[in-house]
Amino acid sequence: MSLKPEICSIYKSSKKDEMYLYVRKANGLSQVPEALLAMFGKATLFGSMLITADKKLARADATQVLTDIAEKGFYLQMPPPREDYMLDLFRPDESKYQ
Repeated sequence: MSLKPEICSIYKSSKKDEMYLYVRKANGLSQVPEALLAMFGKATLFGSMLITADKKLARADATQVLTDIAEKGFYLQMPPPREDYMLDLFRPDESKYQ
């Protein structure tokens, strides 16, 4: 299947750091389900860009973005997984208090 290039608007979530919604610029957020918008929070326009199948994106696969937009009308980019072990750097070491 040949994916056609899309001019996309990218929105940043107010509720979740590093969560983004990609949509057709012409449609805006009109095709995003209400439940997702409620979970997403206030959508702040991050920018717009032409996405082609061979476009290099920082944290998303352009082919998947275009496929989801063609099928669902939007692509949801989830935040990267947190490295929980990094939180240990900020926890007090209880062993030295025993």
